[in-house]
Amino acid sequence: MSSTSCHRHVLAASIASCLLGALPASAATYTVVVAGLGGEPAYEQKFREHAATVATAAEQAAGSKQNVISLSGDEAKATNIRREIKALSERMKHEDAAVVVLIGHGSYDGETYRFNLPGPDLTDTELAQLFDSLPARDQLIINATSASGAVIERWQKPRRVVITATKSGGERTATRFAQYWAQAVASDAADTNKDQIVTAAEAYAFATNQVEAAFKAETAMATEHARMQGDAAGRFTLARLGNAALMPDNPEVAALLSQRGLIEQDLNRVRDQRAALPENQYYDQLEEVLVRLALLQKEIDSKSGGVATP
Repeated sequence: MSSTSCHRHVLAASIASCLLGALPASAATYTVVVAGLGGEPAYEQKFREHAATVATAAEQAAGSKQNVISLSGDEAKATNIRREIKALSERMKHEDAAVVVLIGHGSYDGETYRFNLPGPDLTDTELAQLFDSLPARDQLIINATSASGAVIERWQKPRRVVITATKSGGERTATRFAQYWAQAVASDAADTNKDQIVTAAEAYAFATNQVEAAFKAETAMATEHARMQGDAAGRFTLARLGNAALMPDNPEVAALLSQRGLIEQDLNRVRDQRAALPENQYYDQLEEVLVRLALLQKEIDSKSGGVATP
């Protein structure tokens, strides 16, 4: 490394230790997990287990059970879903984040998608209205049901990430996506950058890879192909592991940890471009990201009450 490069690294560290900058207002993440009908007892049991795993991870990530709503079995009725989302919308602020996970069976008749529930189903239009009623600026919707691909364009809007287990409404076979999504948030298998935080981007990559591998292992034709639309799925923290799971019930810290995941993604992107950038430009970009990361970490340490963050 040249003396100029070394100087740039030292300068980045020096600036990071001295600068003070304003950070976005604190925010909380609220999660709704619904396990709908299974058609068969075995499917329904699996759906409940996946939903419970996702809900537990969300509670730990948020640092509070009050931030998570989980409905399954007879509780997962359209009336209950409407009631819980309405109550949530009254608690939620604009700067908060909302995560909704739908697990179970879906159907599509060529015009309307339906999330299969005990009693009347919820249609794609009705679900979209519920999501739109949430004041959270940032939203992540995961529809892990069969035929879920029918909704991805219909539900898309600015600052909303939509993930579906299938590429279209025509893929109607029971999906495996929820199983691997649950695995992603329950262990460190999906934590590719080893920061003890599982983001939506990491969970999506893990689940899609596992689905593909499962079909290949069985030498079977894949009946589902997941899709994701929307930018910066990495800003959504779905699980915190190890030391990160020991953080106190502090929505400010949870929000800052989510921001750190985004900055770390920026850092990886800059490093990936090293060979393609002139040296000065590379170190300019690297310095800018390192400063942001150092400032944010200082804020995290300040607000975490002495609990070490990974």
